[in-house]
Amino acid sequence: MKLLKKIVPFLLVVFVGIQFIPTKRNQSTEVLETDFSKTFSVPANIQNMFEKSCYDCHSNNTNYPWYNKIQPISWLLENHIKEGKKEFNFSEFGAYSKRKQKNKLKSLASQIRDNEMPMESYTLIHSDAKLSDSDKEQIIVWVNKLRDSL
Repeated sequence: MKLLKKIVPFLLVVFVGIQFIPTKRNQSTEVLETDFSKTFSVPANIQNMFEKSCYDCHSNNTNYPWYNKIQPISWLLENHIKEGKKEFNFSEFGAYSKRKQKNKLKSLASQIRDNEMPMESYTLIHSDAKLSDSDKEQIIVWVNKLRDSL
């Protein structure tokens, strides 16, 4: 019991202290010329699905939830976004080589088909990001046509 009385205040001080450590925010008002939507003629319904389900982690502009200012959650979000952008960045897609674009589009279609994207951990909190079977089929068909045209 004495140990618990020492650990709890210590953990509370640490928790409060880490709130003052800033994180890098992934926000930009600029839509780059290399953005997916400027590189290709994306149908509005497909673009809307991408923006709702993908752009927060896979673009240069994240719409942050209210809890993003709480550490260590903010660190986890920052790392998740960094990793997501490394794998596929809608904002910089036009700068990829044609070969890389084809590979990324193939991966996008397969991850949506296999229910790997959007991630369940994301859709638990962002229910509007869930893709219906019809949404998935529309995206997959369109992405495969785009890939074949490159």
